[in-house]
Amino acid sequence: MDRRGTVSVEELQSLVTALRGEASRVLVGQDDAVEHLIIALFTGGHVLLEGVPGTAKTLLAKTLAHLIEADYGRIQFTPDLMPSDVVGTIVYDIQSGRFNLKRGPIFTQILLADEINRAPAKTQAALLEAMEERQVTIEGQTQALPYPFMVIATQNPVEMDGTYPLPEAQLDRFLFKVKIDYLPQDEEVEVLRRYHQGFDAHNLAGAGLSPMIRPASIDAARQMIAAVRVEDGILSYITAIIRATRTSSDLALGASTRAGVALLLAAKTRAALYGRDYVFPDDVKALVPPTLRHRVVLRPEAEIEGLDPDAVFRRLLAQLEVPR
Repeated sequence: MDRRGTVSVEELQSLVTALRGEASRVLVGQDDAVEHLIIALFTGGHVLLEGVPGTAKTLLAKTLAHLIEADYGRIQFTPDLMPSDVVGTIVYDIQSGRFNLKRGPIFTQILLADEINRAPAKTQAALLEAMEERQVTIEGQTQALPYPFMVIATQNPVEMDGTYPLPEAQLDRFLFKVKIDYLPQDEEVEVLRRYHQGFDAHNLAGAGLSPMIRPASIDAARQMIAAVRVEDGILSYITAIIRATRTSSDLALGASTRAGVALLLAAKTRAALYGRDYVFPDDVKALVPPTLRHRVVLRPEAEIEGLDPDAVFRRLLAQLEVPR
């Protein structure tokens, strides 16, 4: 970053390479998830991580916060969690005779919303304003959240007892939905080896993980990413993808215009992270699954056929002409 507070594409690419390398000190086999978190960070979006317990979802969030020297907070979502437990409340101080704001745990930079689907819709909705406006309203008072503010939510795709499906409006606030799968055997052996050698997931500094960027520097990168060039052919390609989801016989609900905007912005970020100041069709194609899989609804017939949104996207992309 130069004296004017700007950053070049080459500098951002080098920084991201360093971030990936540093993250690999504590994360094994999570390259795609790390990339999606980094893209979301520089795009200014939020991420929903879906995976069974014990697949390093919490460690991913903690690692990102540590790498960018950001404040980290965690909320365990439960059926009895109230909105005030998330955003805070106004309390009366008897000694001073005044009403004071008691801030909730949402006042942080990287917020882990753990098992977000275990809280009822009313509590989930407490995040809507924060995720969209980067602010919360507490008894009529608007409070700005720290910069940068990013929600990393988790949910278990298997256990449904005591859970509440996330409303479409809530899902639409997430830039990506990232699936966290079991590791291949060799990578799982490497995880065990690291723990055998003394790795402690609760002590990232002790594992040698060093901060690589400060939150204040992220704004400079975002300004550069905003200037990444997008040809009209790419804009038409993104629009064709979004519209194809609405006419697909496999989908009951297609993607919205907001989904197209999210895909565009994420593709610009990916291009910059790969050292380019222009978007390739491959940037778009690579980000279709994480950007759209939580914004569409399968038809029952497609589910019976054994399809998932990713399979539908592969069909649609194979039918669309790729711009040159």
